[in-house]
Amino acid sequence: MILTVAHRTTYSYDAPIRVAVQSLRLTPSVFDGQRVIDWTVAVEGGQKGAGFRDGAGDWIESWSVRGPADQVTVSVTGTVDTSDLAGLLTGHREAVNPAVYLRETPATRADAALTGLAETAAAETAEPLARAHALSRLVAEAIAYRPGATEAHTTAAEAMALGEGVCQDHAHALIAAARTLGMPARYASGYLFAAGDGTPHEAAHAWAELWVAGLGWIGFDPANRTCPDDRYIRLGSGLDARDAAPIRGIARGPGRETLDVSVAVAQGQQ
Repeated sequence: MILTVAHRTTYSYDAPIRVAVQSLRLTPSVFDGQRVIDWTVAVEGGQKGAGFRDGAGDWIESWSVRGPADQVTVSVTGTVDTSDLAGLLTGHREAVNPAVYLRETPATRADAALTGLAETAAAETAEPLARAHALSRLVAEAIAYRPGATEAHTTAAEAMALGEGVCQDHAHALIAAARTLGMPARYASGYLFAAGDGTPHEAAHAWAELWVAGLGWIGFDPANRTCPDDRYIRLGSGLDARDAAPIRGIARGPGRETLDVSVAVAQGQQ
């Protein structure tokens, strides 16, 4: 599938900032499931710095904006040719040992409810792939998709207790449950195209990847009860949402910051 992306993030300040420095993970991953046709990342009025591919295979580039400035706008436009690999992340080159992704973070710390969910999946089957699917299904059943039910700092345990959340919460809960069973799991960020079938989704999307012995990394999206297919564009990964954030940075100045994001994903001509 040919997918086009237009993604604009604007940080506004009520008093001019002196300088802003950002680290951007906004370039599509290189693997068998997607091929970049064209892609542009830009920061209005910014100076592009160094770029590098990290040990997890993600492309990261730095940008800086020198003030005074009352806005910082990051723009992404591009076209990607995607394929359905049933969630498999084949052809992705990375150097990080999967065992690194057994490490919990505050957002993915399992409580009794998440541990119980993991134990339920383990009781259903001992086969690793089937167990991963069971974990994803149980998370989807435990946390109903509801935009606005949670916020950026909500943890997996909090979303589980609430019984509602968004894709970030589904991913964190699945990661937490998988790690309790000794299964490496990580957070993946990217984009999702919906073909008008009415399925709830966020165009800027997130899901989890679980390491299955003999197969490698496989994506699971409990929010949509599926594995990533040709509707998905993968950008990068991390231990949790904060670690995998497409935009990270700091601004120096007295002003308070507000954020405005617009994301559009459309199907292009084959």
